[in-house]
Amino acid sequence: MKFGGIQRTSTIDFPKKLSCVVFTLGCDLDCFYCHNRELIENGEEISQKDIKLFLEKRKGLLEGVVVSGGEATLQKDLLGFFKYLKKLGYATKLDSNGQNIEIIKKLVESKVVDYFAIDLKATEDKYINVCGKNANYKKTSETINYLLENNCDFEVRTTLYPGITKNDLVSIAKNFGTLPLWRFNYFHMPETFKKEDLKRLRGKALIKYDMIKIKKDLIEFQKNIEI
Repeated sequence: MKFGGIQRTSTIDFPKKLSCVVFTLGCDLDCFYCHNRELIENGEEISQKDIKLFLEKRKGLLEGVVVSGGEATLQKDLLGFFKYLKKLGYATKLDSNGQNIEIIKKLVESKVVDYFAIDLKATEDKYINVCGKNANYKKTSETINYLLENNCDFEVRTTLYPGITKNDLVSIAKNFGTLPLWRFNYFHMPETFKKEDLKRLRGKALIKYDMIKIKKDLIEFQKNIEI
């Protein structure tokens, strides 16, 4: 496991649990609005020993651990790390872009992840434009449908990046059965970004006022929405 950061306490990243978030290095996507670019470009590695020492000290104080990124499913010993967390007694959550369904399946079958958050970035026709040449909407869609079919505890998250529209969101909503939760993240200008993306980043992004008006159109297809 290659770690690039840790948020020592969080009340919002794991539903109903006081948790910490550990961030892994590296990602297979290149989203133009990425808020964790330092984790995929020249990120400094934190030793696994230091991460484990922290987790062992906080055992009994924290309820859960969120493994995020970057993209954690790229880590070779992800399954082993989740087994380690369960041995410590932690509830576990994985944040993922859903591109690596075989890894997700292994985690589900091993029953080491209690909750998943899958980032669904855009409509199928815009996925590569938003997330880079390696992005594959069908892979993420397959992961979401797998979690639905296996009655897993999970949520889908979509960041309201500059340029995403009401029609995009309605199109996404139509493509799935009833999701247990669809959560929207409001866009904030990232500290680090590519110069060629500056114009896009300065574009109009949907805000809460917009989402309140749009919600009635989305609920027709997805009733479990958090704006």
